[in-house]
Amino acid sequence: MLDSIQRTTDYIKGRIGDFVPEAGIILGTGLGGLVKDIEIEKQMPYANIPGFPISTLEFHSGRLIFGTLAGKKVVAMQGRLHYYEGYNMQQITFPVRVMKMLGIKTLFVSNASGSLNPDFKKGDLMVIDDHINLQPINPLIGTNDDELGPRFPDMSEPYDRKLIQKALQIAAANNITCHKGVYVSVTGPNLETRAEYRYLRIIGGDSVGMSTVPEVIVANHMGLPVFAISVLTDEGFPEELKPVSIEEIIEIAQRAEPKLTQILKELIAGL
Repeated sequence: MLDSIQRTTDYIKGRIGDFVPEAGIILGTGLGGLVKDIEIEKQMPYANIPGFPISTLEFHSGRLIFGTLAGKKVVAMQGRLHYYEGYNMQQITFPVRVMKMLGIKTLFVSNASGSLNPDFKKGDLMVIDDHINLQPINPLIGTNDDELGPRFPDMSEPYDRKLIQKALQIAAANNITCHKGVYVSVTGPNLETRAEYRYLRIIGGDSVGMSTVPEVIVANHMGLPVFAISVLTDEGFPEELKPVSIEEIIEIAQRAEPKLTQILKELIAGL
């Protein structure tokens, strides 16, 4: 794996020159608009990067963006990868390892997820304080390369506490409704049944989605501090469950995106 990561990293470095990003950003479903705030210096379609998996979803652009955001050099994934697309966990998390090799010191992750907590409404934001991993396989399974990280990485603080606290302060200062909670990661691509929503709430989840945790595990494996935030795009309350479409989810995510962008920009400015 290390050889593949190095080959991809070398290819990218050959095209971005002496540009060294301080932060990596993964943009989730309906949340690619943050790119409009980046002063872009270079962008590459995933398909043009050797060894880089290609996003198969029509609402994920599939571009690696290099530029300046809030005065800091960043690399942003406009479109992420999911297990349900048919990729294995090593492929899904490969971009995180490449971004680390390119020089990032902090990883920022966004996603669209469904609320499990009756106090958290669709359109609200939720800073992820912890997670429950219900994905069927771990991205660290297999031979461990000590150059990438330890065999048994600690996960007692998968999300950076200082960044969480600062994000909540930024939200409060800007009158943004932003909660703190536990994210449950499942495979998808179907949404959950009433019984599944009830179960996920019982085990401690505040929101549920189909991504994020594999990337967070690998970031922790490589010693990268992580900040993650969800836009709550639907409500998984068993007693009031209504059908929801991907179009509605994307629309709600896009409406909430300016609030998410405000928080991310101020966090990155403070690095």
